[in-house]
Amino acid sequence: MQKWIHQSIVALGISAFLMVATAAFADDDDACCEKIHDFGQSVEKLLQSLSQPLFGIEKPLQSSASTETVMSREPDQSANDRQLLAKGLKAEFVARNVAFRADMIAFWPDDLNYTHLILCIEGERIPNGAGHDMGVNPSIQRVNVMTGKVETVLLGMNHCDGIRATQWGTVLATEETKDGAAYEILHPLDTTGHWIANRASPGEAADIRTALNGAVASANVVKRTALVTQAWEGLDVLDNGVVLAGNELRPDEDHDGGAIFRFVPTIFYPCQGAPVRPGLLCDNTIDDLNDSPLRSEQNYALFIVCSKKDDYGQGCEYGPGGRWVEVNAVTARADASANGATGYCRPEDLHVDTTYGEFNGGEGIRWGWTNTCGGEGEMLFVEEGVAALDAQNHVTRKIGGTVKKINFFSADGIHVTAATVTRFIEGDAEMNGHDNLAIQPITGNVYIIEGDQFGDVWACLQDGKDRDQANDGCVRILSVRDPDAEATGFIFDGTGQVAFYNIQHGQQHPALLDPVSNPTPGEVGFTDDLVKITGFTIVKKRHHHHGD
Repeated sequence: MQKWIHQSIVALGISAFLMVATAAFADDDDACCEKIHDFGQSVEKLLQSLSQPLFGIEKPLQSSASTETVMSREPDQSANDRQLLAKGLKAEFVARNVAFRADMIAFWPDDLNYTHLILCIEGERIPNGAGHDMGVNPSIQRVNVMTGKVETVLLGMNHCDGIRATQWGTVLATEETKDGAAYEILHPLDTTGHWIANRASPGEAADIRTALNGAVASANVVKRTALVTQAWEGLDVLDNGVVLAGNELRPDEDHDGGAIFRFVPTIFYPCQGAPVRPGLLCDNTIDDLNDSPLRSEQNYALFIVCSKKDDYGQGCEYGPGGRWVEVNAVTARADASANGATGYCRPEDLHVDTTYGEFNGGEGIRWGWTNTCGGEGEMLFVEEGVAALDAQNHVTRKIGGTVKKINFFSADGIHVTAATVTRFIEGDAEMNGHDNLAIQPITGNVYIIEGDQFGDVWACLQDGKDRDQANDGCVRILSVRDPDAEATGFIFDGTGQVAFYNIQHGQQHPALLDPVSNPTPGEVGFTDDLVKITGFTIVKKRHHHHGD
């Protein structure tokens, strides 16, 4: 019955549109052009009128917030005042005192049974350096979703940005800076106020203590030197220990732009209950960081061959010939450039699509990421035939006068599969500054979050059976009303009906200062708002013509 209703509503909307078009074309050509003066705009209006059956949103926003809609950050205001919302959506504050520059969010212990949200705080290490009283900035915080209580898990990272809960029961948090490292955290609800006394050089173990200026080494937090050194932002984790991530680097005369990296553990994690999608736990979680698959390294960078002539490099950002070239963890950025890996313009957030492939009764995986620049920004998808990755195949290619090994990944060592990279969303004057990304569970709709003044959140349809490989249309569902702030960390829980996000670095009202949550010198007490959005209706997933 639900399927019939959905199809009928869509059919009625399309029929109404076709009736108008048919009437216009029944007249002469001049009358046609007067009545359908802009066919593309007519399609956009049709999309907005069908926002409920297509997006589960009653009515989208027609325009972004502006100077006329500004609402100052006040202690007694409602959460609905902090942003414009599509009709039917509602906002509430989870907490108003998360530390300044709160960014990406992970659910704990998973996205269906969560009691807490784990947040990256994107502040720099202050004061910089090693030893006593260095790095007192909060970097990872946990927030109780019922009470709103905010507690600091770890101090002293440098620009914490990317964060995910792993399927084996840890948190992986990373730094967005040129020598950025990855840190793995065990028992994040029992880890409070731990401190990075010395970040150390790339490839070297960090000195991490159980308390600020304390002497006891932490057993719950470790720097993962096996993962690449880069400006981390977007990442996702598979249940066997594979990590997909992007290097937030802009291109210039000396750099090709940020590469996309893949960490493949030497020993795959034996997840029980496979395949377990990102966001959920394996049945066998760990109690010791020595049991994590992130201890030993094999790192690769994405290498796109975009034509039958084996073209690669500049101009080959998309295509069916995605392969992987090996890089060293410490020198990954330089190795990627030297070995022909594809460079992108500031890769940002990255997510695996949990509605596709092996998570939806099929094979393979699809994952995607945003690039902030590159025109007005863009979002790319990668489709891979198999995700198990417990064997590798390769070809050789001459790069810069040296023969390099270019890897394919496969499950059984026989069937070789290349990654297909497509440009799914192209930015424009209205939708730009692509920063955070969320893929709604169950529906597969893609949400793009702008990292800009009066930043918007857009909901986009997956590609249907038309001839292109791009999204089938986007509508605006949220717009931040604070010109000094932006939306960050937008993420859905496992139901697809509840989302959370941070309103980052907005106006600072004296009554909302909290020196306990944020003791960072120079911005003591500065805080951000953590917001919960409800009212999303789940609609049946539309067929995707590349496979489900």
